[in-house]
Amino acid sequence: MPPPSPHAAASSAGPRHPGALLELPTSHRIPLTWLLAHGGETIRYRTHRDLAPPEGVPPGALEAEQAAVLESKPVQAVAKKQKDTGLWGNNLLGLEPDADAGIKDVGTIPQYRRLLQLGVPAGARPLRLADRVLYRVLSRDEDPALYFEWTKTLKAAPALRDYARGVMREAVSAALAEAGHLDDPRVRGAGHKIADQVSAFLRGPIVESPFVKAGRGLALHPEAHPPSWYSVAMIAAMPNLRRERAGFAERLGHYLAQPAPKKSFVIQIEGEAMAPSHLLLGDPIEVDAKSCPKDIPLALHYIELLARMGALQWAPVASRALARLLKDCDEQGVWHPKGIRSWPSAHDPFTYHAYPLQQDDKKSESKLVDVTFRLALIAKLLGWDLEYV
Repeated sequence: MPPPSPHAAASSAGPRHPGALLELPTSHRIPLTWLLAHGGETIRYRTHRDLAPPEGVPPGALEAEQAAVLESKPVQAVAKKQKDTGLWGNNLLGLEPDADAGIKDVGTIPQYRRLLQLGVPAGARPLRLADRVLYRVLSRDEDPALYFEWTKTLKAAPALRDYARGVMREAVSAALAEAGHLDDPRVRGAGHKIADQVSAFLRGPIVESPFVKAGRGLALHPEAHPPSWYSVAMIAAMPNLRRERAGFAERLGHYLAQPAPKKSFVIQIEGEAMAPSHLLLGDPIEVDAKSCPKDIPLALHYIELLARMGALQWAPVASRALARLLKDCDEQGVWHPKGIRSWPSAHDPFTYHAYPLQQDDKKSESKLVDVTFRLALIAKLLGWDLEYV
């Protein structure tokens, strides 16, 4: 996420067409053979790690496949960009280059999370190097250097300091939780603090009307603290937190199932306005009249988060989008829509870390692999009856 711009505004979420109601199945075929035959290093490793039953994994396969992941081109391409400081791009949140914000490359948090998605273990050197920086951000260390891409903005607008630190702490908590550092007291403490803030918003009166007038437009209420892509990812990765705060987790799931606002709005802090691209004020999935998601990678990422949280049953648009994608699976469970000619396009940079996992090897099957794998993973997360083929 780039530093705030005084004139930035969030783009409208656009219309969401409900389409015909499509019922979700309760079973799914997992195409293990097909994924192992057509997937690259990451897909083969994660198919055995995340999808296959234990008895279906040959002895030594996981170790060999993980070694191949570490030497793969996608992992090496990310790892080689990391500096000795543990940083990527000299920024923390940048999802894509932004010349105006001085961001030359994707930042540390999305690169860290991308390595995790590619199958790099938490103990690998690139992640251990980054951990040193991430835990400092999570601490109360007030070193100005820890504001990274926000440093220049904060010199001109110091009132944004708490806001900037809050966004960074949410992002760091999500990354460390996804890396498996669930029992670290620093991660648990940050997780509960973030949950407290979101819970207070969900239980308060502002949740029904979270906007105030700002000139000719709208701004988020200054006391509102809605969930974000980062806080939701953190909560999805922390089952213990969800069990300890079951009521909060359920309220959050219902909130994330509602339609997102269609009108654009900004965040205002003492005269500074920022685009709230990281916030989630409802279901971000846009579908057409047939319930086909317009951004398939975003839809799959959001559906996976809801599935991990046990909240998909409350989300009608996400459920219809999933049902529509599953309808395009063949008898083996391979996603194969009619007339597909190119890779599903990712329009939202928040899916950078998760898509694609498959390299383009110029074979027609390559463009089907990512969606096929995600649909299988979602089916397993939902606890459906699985048939392995």
